[in-house]
Amino acid sequence: MHMSLKSVLLSFFLSQALFLGGLPLFLKISLYLNPLAILVVWFCILMLVSFAVVFFRREVITVRRFLWQAAFVGYSTSLVVLLFFRPTGQVYSYNMIPFSTILSYASNEMDELVSFYNLSANVELFIPFGLYLLSREGKEPTALTKFLHPFILISIIEISQFVLRRGSLDVDDLILNMIGVYLGYLLYPLFSRGVKILPGKGGCW
Repeated sequence: MHMSLKSVLLSFFLSQALFLGGLPLFLKISLYLNPLAILVVWFCILMLVSFAVVFFRREVITVRRFLWQAAFVGYSTSLVVLLFFRPTGQVYSYNMIPFSTILSYASNEMDELVSFYNLSANVELFIPFGLYLLSREGKEPTALTKFLHPFILISIIEISQFVLRRGSLDVDDLILNMIGVYLGYLLYPLFSRGVKILPGKGGCW
């Protein structure tokens, strides 16, 4: 059974209610980052609610591979903007000691909202990369490929941010990002039950 009109409408209205309810918090977060963060949060809430509705109603979202790839490119582009285009006047540093930044967040040494955002966003924003890597056509990637591809990509992002003075170089960011990717791997069987990626071009839903 494909996703019904009732499920589409239910997903839309539920996601918008959640988004509007959290908007004051999201606006505060956007002051710390790029205003585009609001759009990314809106999109993530819409996708999560849509999947939840489909899963509990035992329906299926069907999407052509071309559109799935286009959506991933769009998401990745938005993430690059978030990571490299930040408000000016911020101080950037580096940390090569594993878990030191994570422990500082957990011990409330920083603003609670900033700590929560950094911990959760560094994990959650990279879950789609794990889902996408496993959804690619062909043989399932090896354990080495699953580790090396995201590790190299995230390392390049971290180093580029620091060199270009667009962010801090922090080994804990790498650790949290990799946790997000591996959560994507773990969630893929659940994801594939509610989303069917079809070959070729065409519509979705």
